[in-house]
Amino acid sequence: MQTPKAPVIGQTATSAAAVTPVAGGRLQVQPGPLAVGLAGSSSSFPIVCLGGSAGSLVALEHFLRAVQPTSGLAYIVVTHQMPTQDSELAHVLQHFTSLPVHEVTDGLKVRPNHVYVIPPGRDMSLLHGSLHLFEFTQARGHRLPIDYFLQSLAKDARDRAVCIILSGMGADGSIGLKMVMENFGMVMVQDPQEAEFDSMPRAAIATEFVDFVLPAADMPARLLEYVRQPPLRRPLRSSSFETLGGMPAHALQKIFILIRNQTGHDFSFYKRNTVFRRIERRMNGHQIREFTHYVRYLQHNPEEVEHLFKELLIGVTKFFRDPEAFASLKRQLLLMLRQLAPGTTVRVWAPGCSTGEEAYSLAMTLLECFEEIPGHSLRLQLFATDISTEGVETARAGVYTSNIEADVSPERLRRFFIRLDGAYQICKEVRDSVVFALHNLNKDAPFTKLDLLCCRNLLIYLSAELQKNLLPIFHYALNPNGLLFLGPSENLTGFQDLFAPLDVKWKISRRSEGSASLVRLANFPFTSGPQAPAALPANSLAMIPATPRRDGMFASLVQRAMLGAFAPPSVVVNTKGDILFVHGRTGKYLEPAPGLSGMNILDMARDELRFEISDAMHRASHEQQPVVSEGLRLQTEAGYQLLRLRVQYLAEPELLAGLLLVSFEDMPTPRRVRHGKPTTDEATRTDLVAALDKELQYTRHRLQTTIEEMESSLEELKSTNEELQSANEELQSTNEEAMTNKEEMQSLNEELMTLNMQYLSKTEELSLAANDMKNLLDATEIATIFLDNDMLIKRFTPPVSRIIALMPADVGRPITHFASTLRSENLAATVQQVLDRLISTEATIQTTSGDWYAMRILPYRTFENYISGAVITFTDVTAMKQLEERVQVSRRLAESIVETVREPLVVLDEQLRILTVSQAFATTFGVDAAAAKGQELRLLSNGAWQQPALHQQLARLLDGTAEGFDDFGLDVSFPGAGRQSVLLYGRRILSEGQPTGHVLLGLQSRP
Repeated sequence: MQTPKAPVIGQTATSAAAVTPVAGGRLQVQPGPLAVGLAGSSSSFPIVCLGGSAGSLVALEHFLRAVQPTSGLAYIVVTHQMPTQDSELAHVLQHFTSLPVHEVTDGLKVRPNHVYVIPPGRDMSLLHGSLHLFEFTQARGHRLPIDYFLQSLAKDARDRAVCIILSGMGADGSIGLKMVMENFGMVMVQDPQEAEFDSMPRAAIATEFVDFVLPAADMPARLLEYVRQPPLRRPLRSSSFETLGGMPAHALQKIFILIRNQTGHDFSFYKRNTVFRRIERRMNGHQIREFTHYVRYLQHNPEEVEHLFKELLIGVTKFFRDPEAFASLKRQLLLMLRQLAPGTTVRVWAPGCSTGEEAYSLAMTLLECFEEIPGHSLRLQLFATDISTEGVETARAGVYTSNIEADVSPERLRRFFIRLDGAYQICKEVRDSVVFALHNLNKDAPFTKLDLLCCRNLLIYLSAELQKNLLPIFHYALNPNGLLFLGPSENLTGFQDLFAPLDVKWKISRRSEGSASLVRLANFPFTSGPQAPAALPANSLAMIPATPRRDGMFASLVQRAMLGAFAPPSVVVNTKGDILFVHGRTGKYLEPAPGLSGMNILDMARDELRFEISDAMHRASHEQQPVVSEGLRLQTEAGYQLLRLRVQYLAEPELLAGLLLVSFEDMPTPRRVRHGKPTTDEATRTDLVAALDKELQYTRHRLQTTIEEMESSLEELKSTNEELQSANEELQSTNEEAMTNKEEMQSLNEELMTLNMQYLSKTEELSLAANDMKNLLDATEIATIFLDNDMLIKRFTPPVSRIIALMPADVGRPITHFASTLRSENLAATVQQVLDRLISTEATIQTTSGDWYAMRILPYRTFENYISGAVITFTDVTAMKQLEERVQVSRRLAESIVETVREPLVVLDEQLRILTVSQAFATTFGVDAAAAKGQELRLLSNGAWQQPALHQQLARLLDGTAEGFDDFGLDVSFPGAGRQSVLLYGRRILSEGQPTGHVLLGLQSRP
């Protein structure tokens, strides 16, 4: 039978057959026997560990008889043996195989086609292909030689390691095989149905790190088929995915998509080398040679996607992995915890918790630290997360096999564990302090405000890109001076500014005071929507549109203002000259400018007026006083026209404040001026000089004003620039705070979801426990009432209604409010007595209907050993009472028969005391029948019946050696009856063929 199990961690085993070096340092394997030149190389052949205990000898026989002499593999047998006896196992195994079998000596070099047997009373380890022996360091019953050897085999042989678990008791080997799979080795397990003792095989299968489950005789053939399978002709470097014509890279992305579609998890950020080897391992198991074929296989087999997903998860962990690291962490924690205020809740996060061993190790370490800091009253809140549903469920249960004794000290086992049948469970105190939840480190918001973050042996499986994203997030999640605890193979390269090392060897660091930059935090794949920019305040003038306002109220206000001052054609403009309103006919003074110009008075003004209008607007805006220019000459079709230009600054109403009212008023024009008649040269020259002088003065004035305005504007621009820079910094600070608040909210939301999931899990457990309790109570058919300390009804079972008429609505009412059918009326007093004295009481009472019940009242104790009320149980014993009455009636009937017969008879018990005596017997021997009951026969009639021979005959009847005797002669003088010479007979009394322990002694007359 061949039963592949999942998950496995994949491996690329080199064959024990003929090998040929290929590119990349790999070995191309061809089926065939192992080359002679490689026989002595410890790095060219697989090493097989055969582990077993009770009943494994039969499995070893079947296995070794099926091994080929030229397999090219080395076989190491590790079994449980008595340390006080010399082992003959090597000599016994030699009869099963033609391979040389050796008992291991210290420093023995492992060679292929040999079998090595561990000596009794020793632990064994492998280093550089040599076996080394050690004295046991653990007490008897706690030794795990298979786990001990497998861990060294996994580190030394790596992908050449093969673990085989055979018949045995306990769970030895279930931890070591995980290490083998972590290092890309292969695991086989004997079929539990074939094993004489299936504890070890079933414990190994329960880890789900098993490749094949087979009978022992079928293992060698499957093992050779596996190791002789040529490895995939692909290098293992990540760059190789892009060098093979693009197909492997595309196929790998398709595999990632299939996994993400089915499980929701993206493995594209995992290290390509590790992912490739696990995929290659699955392909070898299914005899698939091409990536494209495996992609198609995944598409048609969703269960294979699930197996591959589990295989990619690294679930290898144990309690207090690297004890020196935890000892160093404890020292650093003590220094940190002493600085916390009393009553502080210490927050811890352990991502990638797998099955919970490391999370519970952290919890135990912290609780021990709390005990060393008396008076602080610190509380623990530890979040342990993983993406594996099975791992989280196992961690929540907190039940582990007995082989954890090798990793947990006896003191901690007593302090933090509860012994179950063949296993240990984490105590309630530790389980309540740890919250387990599903959490994807790549996409879910992190937990924040942490005092300790433990992420060991997880980052080594992630790509450098994802590590660069996660380390700033870890920095952000920790409190100031919070601790970061990484694995021994992980580092903080590139982020030394975020963490200060405390223990370089065991990778314990403290969060630096500086905060992570926003650029680094932004790399984390949070999803955030765009934010609308905040509106900035603007000057009221800049908010006035450049197009004419057609609002009715606005028009009425403008008209009212013009009517209060002028009636001539006018326009309302802003300080930039944009026309907002037009009144009257202004075509004589303004005309549309050529091109795509806007409605601006400076663009539309006639050439003769543009200069004057600009000057007047500028002066009116700055002086906020009316400006009037008279005598302006405007050329028309009829000649020249003198014009008065008036610009008035509008201060009110509020809606018009800051605007300018420009009015054009024609003045009386002399005929000479209208027709533009020429004058004398001297007069013309004088007028021209005066006009040029006036224009020059005005130009100088405007130039000076413009310079002053430019200087003022420059100062204002500098001030505005500084204000904008300050506002920009404030906005950046606000944005950072907003991002921080958002991330905190996301973290809080994640915590709430985690707690909600935990509560849901607890609720389901409580519901299941309540259902079990209800069915248990109903199945017993025992009437039970649960009361609190105030004798209020908390719960009761349906059979109670036969004694006390209770309904579901009566829960919460005092028991004293109900009448019962019991003939005893002191039920409440008895319950109160039990609550006061905390001593249970029992009584047999009868109801008014004639039924009998065995009533028992005992205190209700919680798990914390608190008294929280009382429990009353009523067990129906009516049938037993009736049986007793029938027995009593039968006994009285038998006694009356004996007493009334005419023959002298007496019935004796096991101590030969008189139970019943007939009247004829009393008369014959002169005794009082009533007084004789209960007396010993030897004391009757002043010892006249003290006859050794008679007592010997009666003793034979009682011990069953005789069924009866006859004609026993007795000649004795009896007080009150004189001398009697009689013949006695005796019979053992039986009931339904079974002895009763009673004897009948009768008198018969002599013939």
